[in-house]
Amino acid sequence: MLVFESVRNIPYYLLFLSFKPNSMEVICLESEAFYSLVENVVQRIKEKNGIKHDKWLDTEKAMELLNIKSKTTLQTLRDEGKIRFTQPQRKIILYDRDSIIAYLEKYAREAF
Repeated sequence: MLVFESVRNIPYYLLFLSFKPNSMEVICLESEAFYSLVENVVQRIKEKNGIKHDKWLDTEKAMELLNIKSKTTLQTLRDEGKIRFTQPQRKIILYDRDSIIAYLEKYAREAF
């Protein structure tokens, strides 16, 4: 795959589908179409393997799942060991979906 810019400064992606001795099939896609295609492929692979959700969530998705608005609250939960996290790079923190669900279940109240 190659990336190049057109005259209009729109990035395009070239996908090489087959390499035969005397011919080659090439598809040229704008970046938006390319990323849409990649997302569709990833979604189909997840469905085929029975994966419903990503195991690790970014800060925004974790806050949405917990229904909180403050990054400080999320950091407190992390610092107190109430939810699991990983930090693969200095400024990237990912949260374990299963531990967030377990945390919510722990504080769930039964209906009367």
